[in-house]
Amino acid sequence: MSGLWLAALTALNQPEATLGRDRLLALCTAEIAHAHPTHQEPVAVADVQHIALTEFSLLLDEAHAPTALAQRRNNKW
Repeated sequence: MSGLWLAALTALNQPEATLGRDRLLALCTAEIAHAHPTHQEPVAVADVQHIALTEFSLLLDEAHAPTALAQRRNNKW
């Protein structure tokens, strides 16, 4: 898990490196959505998109958010 966050911080500090950046940040937001105590299960794609926008100022498209959420649910980081 800490490796995921380190990679996310690196991605945030290097916005020019877009290859995989949105995918990585989507994985982080899916993790936040699952860990956040105010969210109800199951976590929805809209939850992931909202957290990405509020935490990372990132607008996730309809491809990245569902994929990240599915990976998080299946613990396939």
